[in-house]
Amino acid sequence: MRPSEKVDFSKFGNSFQENLAKLILFDRTYADQVGEVLDINYFETKALQAFVKLIYDYKEKYSVHPTLSLMASLVNNEISDEDKLAKEEVRKFLVRVHTDQEVSGEQYIKDRALDFCKKQRLKDAIIKSAALLEKSSFDEISHLINEALKLGQSNDFGYDYVKDFEKRFELKARDPVSTGWTKMDEIMQGGLGSGELGVAIGGTGSGKSHILVHLGAAALKQGKTVIHYTLELSDTAVARRYDSCLTGVPLGDVTVFKEHILEKIVGVSGRLLVKEYATRSITTKTIQNHLEKLKNAEIKPDLILIDYADLVRPIKSYGEKRHDLETIYEDLRGIAQIFECPLWTVSQTNRSGYNAELVTIESISEAFSKCFVADLIFTLSRTLTDKSSNGGRFFVAKNRFGPDGFAYPVYMDTSNVKINIVSQDVNVTTQTPAKTQEQLLKEKYKELMQGGKNGTRN
Repeated sequence: MRPSEKVDFSKFGNSFQENLAKLILFDRTYADQVGEVLDINYFETKALQAFVKLIYDYKEKYSVHPTLSLMASLVNNEISDEDKLAKEEVRKFLVRVHTDQEVSGEQYIKDRALDFCKKQRLKDAIIKSAALLEKSSFDEISHLINEALKLGQSNDFGYDYVKDFEKRFELKARDPVSTGWTKMDEIMQGGLGSGELGVAIGGTGSGKSHILVHLGAAALKQGKTVIHYTLELSDTAVARRYDSCLTGVPLGDVTVFKEHILEKIVGVSGRLLVKEYATRSITTKTIQNHLEKLKNAEIKPDLILIDYADLVRPIKSYGEKRHDLETIYEDLRGIAQIFECPLWTVSQTNRSGYNAELVTIESISEAFSKCFVADLIFTLSRTLTDKSSNGGRFFVAKNRFGPDGFAYPVYMDTSNVKINIVSQDVNVTTQTPAKTQEQLLKEKYKELMQGGKNGTRN
């Protein structure tokens, strides 16, 4: 390297450098790692140099990583008023960071920046070593090179109680997506949140797939981007269900009211993509790869729906179906976390759940361990009588966000994908007007659970 050669990030462009500065602010572990080899003069602009210097100066002085909210104060108090131009540019950059905290191509930026900085440190060490060769100081040369090679290695030891002090006081938004059911949202703190897995369980022909369409339609009305994977129905069949759910036109009349439906759905602010796969033809890796392609096309999902998880193949089979299903559900929750959005799927009950008045968590098919992975589980119970009268029951079997054990009567018309939780003040049964349907369902659940315990003893 010639002494006059300029060394900086110029070949990567300004966007790369701004995103790198963001990563240094938001990712303490990476900031520690790259900080071992970073020279702030690698940034081309004085604004980015000053911004990154504020971060590392604060870390050195207080041994904790600054937060975004704290940076505004640091900019105002730590940058000299004499350098008005640099101070104003840093403020402008901070505003952009507040407005857009996302970093496109995060891993690429991390890898390239780290590789660049480590190579520069190694070059510096080699140049210094050349001078030491004349003195035959081999031990010093060896030490110099080894120290340069050690710098910038991963030092992610986990959440540091002191160094990451500020992090635990940051408000973390779950960004819940409403279910479209007020009562369900109330006990879920607004709906299913980012990185969370929800599972609806029902018997064969109960209408599980319709639940996913309802959840997707509710998200579309909120302006969300919904990715709906179907492993049973065709993509057009699923789309027709959305037509019916969003417009109220019965499924049997969808083709007749084509123009009316189009007029209604163009006004929906959200975006729906339906991806069809053959039954058991894909793994969770297939879904993840598809979502990565969408991300590369700048399509970020706000809600993922999978109809349904039991029809997904495991990446690696463990010989027993229950173990395979357990890994599938674990992988799906991992996908929700990677893409930072809620993921809903449905699951089948076992024989005891078919035509049951109240499906409990014990009726889940094959793998009870699904229940451990999911953040929220509710069941759908529909007897033959319920189906003929458009009735049914939801039972909240598990809820990480609040109370569970609630049972709700529902109105469910599969002819136009209309699903509503019946208001508590509506007396569904006429035989015992003194009790609401919800109270009756709770009593029925207690009886079923007690019966199960007695059966176990015998």
